[in-house]
Amino acid sequence: MKNTKEMFSTIRALPVVVIKELDDTIPTLKALCEGELPAAEITFRTACAADAIRMGVKEFPDMYIGAGTVINGEQAKAAIDAGACFIVSPGLSAEVAEVCKAADVPYFPGCATPTEIMQAIALGITTVKFFPANVYGGLNAIKALLAPFPQVKFLPTGGVDLSNINEFLAFDKIVAVGGSFMMKGDIVANCKKLKEVIAQ
Repeated sequence: MKNTKEMFSTIRALPVVVIKELDDTIPTLKALCEGELPAAEITFRTACAADAIRMGVKEFPDMYIGAGTVINGEQAKAAIDAGACFIVSPGLSAEVAEVCKAADVPYFPGCATPTEIMQAIALGITTVKFFPANVYGGLNAIKALLAPFPQVKFLPTGGVDLSNINEFLAFDKIVAVGGSFMMKGDIVANCKKLKEVIAQ
């Protein structure tokens, strides 16, 4: 199983990828690799998500390929069976957490309130998705939440783009940012521009 801590140390932006047609899987993931961003959170918003993950894991063994928008245990099992090396949810699901723990697969649940973070900690989870980051107060909210929860790290998603990514990444409690902004238009060019911005 790939090490997601290692992933976050090298990949500071996690692409949120929607595969609508299975045939789009290889060209989409190939573009991310060519843009030197070899990671993908393939969302379970489409019927072909599990098959896309399976295909991606087979064709791009060096990529970090996980599943996003996972909202129940059944989806988590399907994603893990397909080879997902991490699971992301828009909210917190104890059922998904249980499936991931049993399979030893990292789970990043969406948490935006102290109550949700407390529930995540109780489940043994200390790295959480913060979604939608722009709606829930962005970096200021994250810093405020860290006062009672200094052990928690965040993966903010939603409203993060090239204009504010470095503001988030400069904060040491943020492991990476998530988003689909690099998936719009020319993926290779977008990824290269993203790396240039992060390097500044």
